Amino acid sequence: QLQLAESGGGLVQAVGSLRLSCAASARTFSSYAYAMGWFRQAPGKEREFVAAISWSGSTYYTDSVKGRFTISIDNPNKMVYLQMNSLKAEDTGAYYCAADSPTSGSTSYYLARRYHYWGQGTQVTVSS
Repeated sequence: QLQLAESGGGLVQAVGSLRLSCAASARTFSSYAYAMGWFRQAPGKEREFVAAISWSGSTYYTDSVKGRFTISIDNPNKMVYLQMNSLKAEDTGAYYCAADSPTSGSTSYYLARRYHYWGQGTQVTVSS
């Protein structure tokens, strides 16, 4: 069983930066076993894909964050990060870390149903 815990959210002014962290808790954790993703949910809206990193290190981003956000993984320390720069008011929301499993198969990295494990979320508020 894999447990995920996000941290690093907060209140930031527009064009500022934040780095979100996701700590994975499991007896074994390897980027070769799991693809990791970040999703966000704004009030009154559905959860949406933000970024993902595959077991091979390929990265995927939603168009609105390309060039501003960077997903990375620190496998020895069981951490996944989302560096967010040039933040905008529309980036406001609860951010969730997610991990897939070997049974995820070919389901798109962009879809929430690929991911079997979820953290509790961390709030990001960007003031304009």
